[in-house]
Amino acid sequence: MKRLTGIIITAALMMFAGCSNDMGKVIQGRVIAFEKDTGTVTFIEDKSLVKGKPDYSVLPPVVFKVPVDFHEMGPAPAVGQRMSLDADKNEIKIFDMAAAQFKTIAITVVDKKEKIDKDNALVKDVKFPIVDRTAKTIQIYSKRQKLLVTLSVPDEYFDLPDQTWAAGDEVRIYYKDDGQALRMMNITKTDIFKK
Repeated sequence: MKRLTGIIITAALMMFAGCSNDMGKVIQGRVIAFEKDTGTVTFIEDKSLVKGKPDYSVLPPVVFKVPVDFHEMGPAPAVGQRMSLDADKNEIKIFDMAAAQFKTIAITVVDKKEKIDKDNALVKDVKFPIVDRTAKTIQIYSKRQKLLVTLSVPDEYFDLPDQTWAAGDEVRIYYKDDGQALRMMNITKTDIFKK
């Protein structure tokens, strides 16, 4: 009888804990701004369900406070406003910080190299994008697309900061309360399969 009572009490406690313990939510996206001083990260949510084919098309940007416990954060994210690059359609999509809107810009492809792995000598240890305002070119490497492109844009866009042409890091956030991350993983810089 004592054993049965113990089982019933344990089951009741487990049910109570299960009911009161919200499992939380997960959100993921590309970082467009990171304020280290205020501990705020701003990103465009990835709405795609297809791995390797992100969809950064939802506004407004999502803003979260980083975890209070810095051990739950991982590497600080790099920022960038490039949402997509299509060298076949000759266009690049950025998030315009001043207008708080997406902007698709027509590009002229000067040079394109495909199937460039991240360890290729052309890109390994090189910091992209490379913006040459004298030659009016921007060199971009997309690790996901394995694509190294040198392109040109209309003159007025060369006044934008270099990070405009960079793809920000992808972060995944676990949270229970909107706007406050409990955990934040920089999935661009964290290899969860590395031993």
